[in-house]
Amino acid sequence: MRFILLMIVLGFPVIDLYATVRFARWTGVPVWGWLAVSFLAGAYLLRNERMAFRAATIAAMHGEQPLLRGLVDSGRKVLAGMLFMLPGVLSDLVALVLLALPINVGREFAPHIVGAGAYRRSRKTHDGEYHRVE
Repeated sequence: MRFILLMIVLGFPVIDLYATVRFARWTGVPVWGWLAVSFLAGAYLLRNERMAFRAATIAAMHGEQPLLRGLVDSGRKVLAGMLFMLPGVLSDLVALVLLALPINVGREFAPHIVGAGAYRRSRKTHDGEYHRVE
């Protein structure tokens, strides 16, 4: 079983590069063009996700959005960025499918988050008087 898994892990990049060479020959675009564009797309996606992850983490800490939804979305985009950076057209297709999956779509699941209620968001103050009793 270990050898089968090792063959898959080591065989995928070889098959991916072979498919890229065939695809480049079919389209007439040089292989280095496909590899450079996909690498730049992966680097750009990872750079933007790093900034978006910070904002999503701060929003989750303030109770404005659920933490798990942000982590799943961020993990999906980071995995897609790493797949874009791998050389090959097949890994790029897997990354595109991963980005196109509707994973975190729909209404919010966690309506009872601590600190996410109406009182947390209101900025109203209550004025009053006090006097010191000795």
